[in-house]
Amino acid sequence: MSILQEGRVCLRNIASQNARLRALISLRDEETVVSELQALDNNSSGDGSRKQPLRGKTVVLKDNICTTWGTTTCASRMLENYKSPYNATIVDQIAAAKAVFLGKANMDEFAMGTDNIHTIYGPPLNPLFPSEAHTTGGSSGGSAAAVAAHMCDIAIGTDTGGSVRLPAAYCGVVGFKPSYGLISRWGVVAFAQSLDTVGIVARDVGAVRTMFHVLNAFDEKDPTSISPALRARLRQRADSLTSPSSSSKFRIGIPSEFNVDSLSPVVKEAWKRTLANLRAAGHELYSVSLPSTVNALPTYYIIAPAEAASNLARYDGVRFGFRSEVDYDTSDPAAAADGVLYGRTRSEGFGTEVRRRILLGNYNLSAGAIVNHYIQAQRVRRLTQLDFDRIFTLDNPLAPSSSSSSDSDVTVDFLVSPCSTDTAPTLDDVLTQKSPLDAYVNDVLTVPASLAGIPAISVPVSAEGGERTVGIQVMGQYGDDERVLGIAEEIMKL
Repeated sequence: MSILQEGRVCLRNIASQNARLRALISLRDEETVVSELQALDNNSSGDGSRKQPLRGKTVVLKDNICTTWGTTTCASRMLENYKSPYNATIVDQIAAAKAVFLGKANMDEFAMGTDNIHTIYGPPLNPLFPSEAHTTGGSSGGSAAAVAAHMCDIAIGTDTGGSVRLPAAYCGVVGFKPSYGLISRWGVVAFAQSLDTVGIVARDVGAVRTMFHVLNAFDEKDPTSISPALRARLRQRADSLTSPSSSSKFRIGIPSEFNVDSLSPVVKEAWKRTLANLRAAGHELYSVSLPSTVNALPTYYIIAPAEAASNLARYDGVRFGFRSEVDYDTSDPAAAADGVLYGRTRSEGFGTEVRRRILLGNYNLSAGAIVNHYIQAQRVRRLTQLDFDRIFTLDNPLAPSSSSSSDSDVTVDFLVSPCSTDTAPTLDDVLTQKSPLDAYVNDVLTVPASLAGIPAISVPVSAEGGERTVGIQVMGQYGDDERVLGIAEEIMKL
């Protein structure tokens, strides 16, 4: 099919499915989209694959990525009508590669959630379950649903503790979180800046790889973007590892701590079958231990809310965004006397989950808790990073001396684990959970890679019987993104 014909398929799917799925929350003008697709069809380029690698591909963006077209709402009342005066760096990169944007994807408010139920637009629905409402996972649930429903070719999300990988696992698509600092975060609304990573969702690893190559570039506007010198070192190492003389058989680690009690039988079976297929393909399997990862979940839920509380302090209704009609809470004389100018604005503008995490974060940063909570969590985060460095054969290029492996330690090229403890739950089950903690535990298998900043990808594997899919996660050493993509692609073909 031509570029225009392929684009029209996505537009038809949006028209027929989005009202029910709620995957996309804002759309670009259809005439503008068709005009751009037609222009690409009419002006074919011989070197398009090299200079325009995304030529004609349709892309949707998570709604926490700033664009000059449309609104950037973060699915929050606080930014419901906000229009950005600039594009995020990644938006300009994607446009330069000649992709065509279709719109913005639904998400958990300010990217805080694991089931995408915390959104002013209503929760998106999982396209894999047409007869019963199932969750897409979050916070990038709209991005994963749009790809799974063939509303676009590629979707961009953000992954702070698994927010791309978990939705990808639930929706049966590929979700990739690159190494921290490889892709620019400039123009991406911050949740927790030491963890936030732009992620990529597509139906196959090849499309993810193409987008990753477009976005993997230094950005001087982003202080967390790794330097050109380090990027050159990573490219040199990648070239040596993929040379014709390098072995194509890998040492695969099976992290024992990821075999959690809550792992469902269907997920266990898919994990075992994937490992058996890897062994049959000639790869070596080793059981490994990452002891600090058992504390990764509470560590994440101390660090991330603390950073969120700081980042969201700017939303006061004075400079931009929602502002309450009443500045002070007149029903509370004490609050009015204290003169809390934007107390009502923040209470009404933020949803329940965002307010909960702001309160939790501010508490963990308070004088009475910062040492025993926040600083201790940072120490555990460092131990988690060192656990990964110890177990990987490659040194961490950010801190080569941190590797503590001895001659007797087993080292591996990659780790393979489940991405979620179960397949997508029903929306009713999620909405009737007794405690927010019930949702937080869904991140137990994804947050370790986020704390360490290493690349991780979820790929769909058919569950026994073929009726459902399970997300299998591959993790690698920092900067080893290309080989992580390679082994993920092999898993999908096994």
